[in-house]
Amino acid sequence: MIAGQRELLSRLRAVVEAKDAEVTALRAELAAARDRERRLELRLAELERRLAMDSSDSGTPSSKEPIGARERRRALRQESERERRKDRRRGGQPGHPGRGLARDPDPGERKDADPPAQCRRCGTGLDGAAPAAPSWAQVVDVQVTKTVTEWTLPGLQCPCCGTAVIAGPPPGAHAGSVSYGPALNGAAILLTSYGNVPPERAANVMGMLLGVPVSAGWVDKASARLSRQLEKAGFEEAMCAALAAEPVLAADETP
Repeated sequence: MIAGQRELLSRLRAVVEAKDAEVTALRAELAAARDRERRLELRLAELERRLAMDSSDSGTPSSKEPIGARERRRALRQESERERRKDRRRGGQPGHPGRGLARDPDPGERKDADPPAQCRRCGTGLDGAAPAAPSWAQVVDVQVTKTVTEWTLPGLQCPCCGTAVIAGPPPGAHAGSVSYGPALNGAAILLTSYGNVPPERAANVMGMLLGVPVSAGWVDKASARLSRQLEKAGFEEAMCAALAAEPVLAADETP
């Protein structure tokens, strides 16, 4: 009888140990499932955050916005407009300083337009009609004119050794060659550095707008030419001294 009880206890112990191992395995699987679920929730939240981003709150260009971003902004604007006061008009509000074009009191050129031929109200011809108070209209425009300046560099013969000494050219010019002036150099720097226009396209723009054909290589080296001139003038030292004299300096992490 004792032997039978011992065998039964041995079997029960084996069953308990098997169940313990099964429970341990199930707990490990449950912990792994919970960890996987937590990571999936974080990934879902990140994806939802990215989908909600558009060109107004990130560096994403409008051409690469997710589908529906423009529609969401339009809906938000419409909702905001509905919340406006009903007596508020669109555009600038009273007291807001305007930024329109102001009339130049001393225009560089004055011209007279042809007088009206007929009445805008009834269509009657206006030949021989009495004059009325005139109105005015101004047009602001620019005239791009290409200029070519040739410098004569005089030469003198040294009375001592007979060496012919030629006068030096002005800044930006080179003896015996053709150079572009400061206005074209400035245009190349503005387009490539400030406007982030590629050199080849900047050269095409300058040719179309200014009427002066330039090469993409010359445009590409415009910033290097400016850097050399600034270095000669001591710009970097002056800038460092000016910054060191400031009580507070600020910086950001914009790339």
